[in-house]
Amino acid sequence: MQMTPGPTAVPPRVRDRMSDPMPNPDVEQAFFDMYDDVCENLQTVYGTDDDDVIVMGGEGILGLEAAIASTVALGDEVLCISNGLYGDGFADFVENYGGDPTLVGADYTDPLDVEAVEAALDDGDYKVATMVHCETPTGTLNDIEPVLELCHEHDVLTVVDAVSSLGGTPVPSEHIDINLGASQKAFSSPPGLTTVAVSDRAWAVTEERDPNSLYTNLLPWRDTSDMFPYTHLVANVAALDESLSMLLDEGIDSVYERHETAAARCRERGAELGLDLYPDAERSAPTVTAFHLPGEAATVQHELEEEHDIVLSTGLGDLADDILRVGHMGYNAKVEKVEQVMDALEQVLTE
Repeated sequence: MQMTPGPTAVPPRVRDRMSDPMPNPDVEQAFFDMYDDVCENLQTVYGTDDDDVIVMGGEGILGLEAAIASTVALGDEVLCISNGLYGDGFADFVENYGGDPTLVGADYTDPLDVEAVEAALDDGDYKVATMVHCETPTGTLNDIEPVLELCHEHDVLTVVDAVSSLGGTPVPSEHIDINLGASQKAFSSPPGLTTVAVSDRAWAVTEERDPNSLYTNLLPWRDTSDMFPYTHLVANVAALDESLSMLLDEGIDSVYERHETAAARCRERGAELGLDLYPDAERSAPTVTAFHLPGEAATVQHELEEEHDIVLSTGLGDLADDILRVGHMGYNAKVEKVEQVMDALEQVLTE
């Protein structure tokens, strides 16, 4: 059983949908209709009626890069607000596209530094601000609303990585100009699609920027009524269509409650085993639990797979051998699956 925080297990109903005959995405109206349905259903998940939603062909990291490539020109000042690996990574994208990043960072165990953000906004002249809602490598769910409000007050365009939270917990969409998601996390579809909610203001900035790229450019996706920028990933779009139907049939509030329940049980079982959370219970995400096992995570991960056929993820970067992550998101956000994982983990730790 795979219980990683992405890519997540794909339910049978979605796999069956991918095996159906597919319309030609270049010429058949049936595909255009399906794509429009997907974008409309995504608006419901994003919680917005005002923003356009597009679905690009490419794994979720495409959205992070495209957001920067589409809005940041040479010399533009960008505020990168971070307390994790992906938040830090935004600064690299900004540098790659000629922007001037200012990183307002906090320790990975700390919340976003709102006071430092306010001070930076007061002192600087920023065009764009970036941040991460759920830092998957550490299982941290950030309270981004105070930061979004500050950016709004300072007329700064906001880019939010919600890849690991969208569809599993509410994302505060107000004051987000570019809101990024992906198919392979809480939607439980295969990797391959980036979802983006784009505000009118973000479109205006992108038109002014007028990027000269194609693949990392949001603009060609603004109007796809006649054609797509390139041949779309038709089976992946069909899979996402089915995943969204399952999510909305269940009801978005019920989905969020299911994630909270699975997360709570995972952490309760972890506490019984004497495991510490990283960073702490208050800021742990409903989609992923990170247990702190300094120097032991990789060994435990290996034994779980070899002895119990359960696949979990370790941390990334400097924390690769210190964090063991249980992904209870999407199709895997079920208490019975959490119990199976934690029973196996208990045996491995006891042995």
